[in-house]
Amino acid sequence: MVVRRVVGVIVGLVGLVWLFQGIGVLGGSFMSGSSTWATIGLVLVLAGAWLVAGQRNRSRR
Repeated sequence: MVVRRVVGVIVGLVGLVWLFQGIGVLGGSFMSGSSTWATIGLVLVLAGAWLVAGQRNRSRR
């Protein structure tokens, strides 16, 4: 399903932004330098990867 892949990519990209803000790579936000946002971002990156990978496995069947 294309929708699941698109949602996975969007979730992953948002997670990357939040992760980079949390670890201080991207500045200019209240999230900058906060380990809470780094953790949330990492979880979103993993969730996005899981959604995309799950879609790939289903399409191979």
